[in-house]
Parts: sequence; C-alpha cells; structure tokens
Amino acid sequence: MRVVMKFGGTSVGNGDRILNVARLVYGYATQGHAIVVASSAMSGVTDTLIKSARRAAEGDANTFVTAHDSLTQQHFAVLERAVSDESMRAILSQQIQERLAEFANLCRSIHILGELTPRALDMVGSLGERLLVPILAQALRENGAQAQAIESTELVVTDDNFTQASPLMDATRQKSRALLMPILQAGGIPVVTGFIGATRQGIITTLGRGGSDYTGTILGNAIDADEVWIWTDVNGVMTADPRIVPNAQTIPEISYGEAAELSYFGAKVIHPKTISPAAERDIPIRILNTFEPTHPGTRIVRAPKTNGHTAKAITAIRGLGLVTVEGRGMQGVPGVAGRVFATVAREGISVLMISQSSSEQNICFIIEANAVERALSALDHEFELDRMRGNIDRVWAQEHIVIVAIVGAGMKGTPGIAANVFGALGDKNLNVISIAQGSSEFNLSLVVDEHDANGAMRAIHDRFNL
Repeated sequence: MRVVMKFGGTSVGNGDRILNVARLVYGYATQGHAIVVASSAMSGVTDTLIKSARRAAEGDANTFVTAHDSLTQQHFAVLERAVSDESMRAILSQQIQERLAEFANLCRSIHILGELTPRALDMVGSLGERLLVPILAQALRENGAQAQAIESTELVVTDDNFTQASPLMDATRQKSRALLMPILQAGGIPVVTGFIGATRQGIITTLGRGGSDYTGTILGNAIDADEVWIWTDVNGVMTADPRIVPNAQTIPEISYGEAAELSYFGAKVIHPKTISPAAERDIPIRILNTFEPTHPGTRIVRAPKTNGHTAKAITAIRGLGLVTVEGRGMQGVPGVAGRVFATVAREGISVLMISQSSSEQNICFIIEANAVERALSALDHEFELDRMRGNIDRVWAQEHIVIVAIVGAGMKGTPGIAANVFGALGDKNLNVISIAQGSSEFNLSLVVDEHDANGAMRAIHDRFNL
C-alpha cells in the first residue's frame, strides 16, 4: 500500500519522540508499505520563529537573539539524542547553525526596516520544518531505512498568497511524481517538510498554520496514495473534547463532509483545508495516535458505515463576539445586508456565522473577539446617515460568546434534531442566544454565553448518547 504519513509537532517534539517516529515508520516499511513522510516542526518552534520576527518589526532587537540561542540548544539536544553517527551529527550541526544564522539575519533585516512583509514571514516561519526534517531522515537511516530528506519547495507549487498559499495541483502533481516516485520504486522513504511550498519562481510560501496536514493530503493526491495517515497525539476524532466531556469516545469512521465541518467549527485534530485534496481522489484519511499506535483511530472516507447515531460529534469555537445591526427602518429595504457584509469584508474580517430575523429588523453575525471593535467602528461609519434618519437604531456587540456545533450526516432529513438539542439545553436552564443551520444539514450551530458552553456540550452529548 502506498501511504503518506504526516507527523505533527508533538509527535516529533524531542529526540526520543523522533526515534519513536523513526521506528514506527520503518516498522510499516518492513510490512511492504511504500511510505512518504511529511513532518511538522517540533512543537512550539514555529511559534517562536514567528513571534521573534514580529517583535523585530516592532523594534525589539533582543527577542530574536534569545530565540536563536534557545533554538540552537534545543536542536543540538535533539540531534545528540536522535543521531548516533558522529560524522552525520557534525554535518547536521553545521546545517542547524546555518539555518539559524539565516533566521537571525532575516530578523535583523526586519528590525532595521521596521516592517514584516508576508513574504518575509514565510521565510522565517518555514525554518522549523527545514531544521527538523534532516534529523528525522537520518534517524530513519540509522534504523535501516533508505530515507532521503526533501524540502517541499521542490514538490508543492503554490500561488503567491504568502502565509496562506494554495497549491497549484497540476504543477504539484507533475513535480511530486517526478521526484518521489523513483525514490519509492527503489524502496526509499522520502521525508518531506510539511507546511511549506514555493511559487513557480521558487519563492518560499507557507500553507497557513497547521498546514503540514494539508501537505500530507496534497502529496497523497499527487502520488495517488492509497491512504493518508495523520499521526497526532490523540486517538482519532472524538465525539467531543474529552477535557470537557469526560465520556467522549473515538469515532471509528466519519465522512469527508463531517470532518470538514468539525475542523471548521474548532476541532483541532485536522487543518480545515486538509480534506479537499484527499476527497478529490477518494483517498481515505486516518487520524492516528503516535503514542498509542495500535489504536485504530478514525478513518475519514466518502461513505462511512453508519453507527446508528444521527449526530456524530459536538465541537466549539471560542473567543468570539456577536455583532448586531438593528432598526425598524431596515424592514423591506434592499441592500442592507449587502452593505453590512461589504463593510466587514473591507476590514478583512472573516464572518463565521450569520443569522437574520424574518422580520428583517436585525442582522447578527459572529466574528473573532479581537475584530469586534474594528467591525463596530466601520459599521458606525457606514450607517451614520441611516442612524440619523432613524432607519438603523443601533449597532452593538455581545462579547464572550461561543459557537457550539452539532455535526453529523445522519441529521439530514431526520426530524426532531433541533427539538432534542433545545430540550437538552432547556433541561439544564441554558440559554441560546442565536441559531443557524446550513443547507447541507450537516450541522446545527448555536451561540451561547462562554459560561454556558461546557455545560451545553455535555448536555447535548448526553442527550444524543454519543
């Protein structure tokens, strides 16, 4: 079986964990699998790199120096534990020093200019994977594998939307097959940097935070993999966050649509864009636990076996605000909604959920809490004349709210779902601020106060016997 295995930051978080990954991958290789590995940076490294660059742009000349020293020590310690060959250790030590010297020089330039462009941020942010992958490849070689470190700039061709690049799949497929297939056919294991791509001109881009998952399915699509395995630190996709709902269970199988809904509504197991490249070629995705590799995890497929549950899982997005535009003069006036969302879009603010009363006397929408003040200011300006004429009464916001989403393909066309949800909340005296249901009927979304969110999740989870 041809498999792309992607490993997250916690899976490769230190020398012992890298050795564990090397043994795990080689074990599957000896079973006859042809494997491509895609790896994240070590947990926390990308955050440190990006924070240093941003602080440098703000005039801080010390943070990146401290980060340079701590990252050097961290990677040297990992190298000492994961690589035993002294000559290779010397070569990799030199590579680490060169990469981190590049990081310091970039931050120095950013500090002098007082500006951090998206292109420069991608250069800095890409270094974590580029530091880690050569170490992982050598650990695999020392376990007996014919491993080869490859930078995904040679494989994944993207547009130039720096920090949130999208792959150009035809070009990516051509380059990936040309480089990876001969290695696989010779019994080798390519070890690829996740999260990173490059424009047609060879300029480094990144696929967005958590984009190593995305790299995994992009490569799976490109080489026609039989499956993509995403190794993380949990036992697959859970019915709810087990820290909030203690009796949460692993879901054996879910559909591409359900997984996409869960990732959009705050489930942290996979990156929201991960599903599309696999679904395009009908490639199953497995979510597995590096630290409990015998657990079957969750399989994501086009048509999962039914488990008898209409709802599959409950998740939540926190740190949000509810913005409301209301006025009796809005009723029957065309274009008000268009103006509201055009104004928000001009501010570069993403809207997570929308609800409008049938009387057309108010429109409310959910955005991240840190964008609320900016949205209110822009809307006040946009509707200044309307307020003077009495058509708009007020523009206001309610903060400290949470979207709770109930997700499941079985909800489609099933009567009584909403009644069960609201009955469960009513039994616990929990108030619902707003609701929305997508036309796909894969999810029912509720807005609640953050103090009620955990209780709401537990009540709904119990009502549906998840």
